[in-house]
Amino acid sequence: MKIPTKVPEKGFYYHYKHDPKGSVNNYAYEYIGAGVHTEEDCRPEDENMIIYRPLYEAAVYKAGKMYDVRPLDMWMGIVEKDGKTFPRFAKITDEKIIKELEKTKKEMYGDN
Repeated sequence: MKIPTKVPEKGFYYHYKHDPKGSVNNYAYEYIGAGVHTEEDCRPEDENMIIYRPLYEAAVYKAGKMYDVRPLDMWMGIVEKDGKTFPRFAKITDEKIIKELEKTKKEMYGDN
């Protein structure tokens, strides 16, 4: 079992596709936690997965109270867009935005 040396902090994150001129919750996600694949024959890149959910009406939200999963290395990865380098997901630290996302989360998912 591969135990990761670094995992994200719980909280809200923006995907690099987030448009700051758009709604506060576009491409916003709540990071729930990390998990370890329980089967030894899984692909190495799937050993550690991130559990998260959208704070906008994405497919997983429309399917019910489900979660998205993504390989940890992909979540923590760096992407290039328009010749610039960005983290794929960036932690949101602005308290005003966090309060708005907490409200959105409650509206979408209840108290979960």
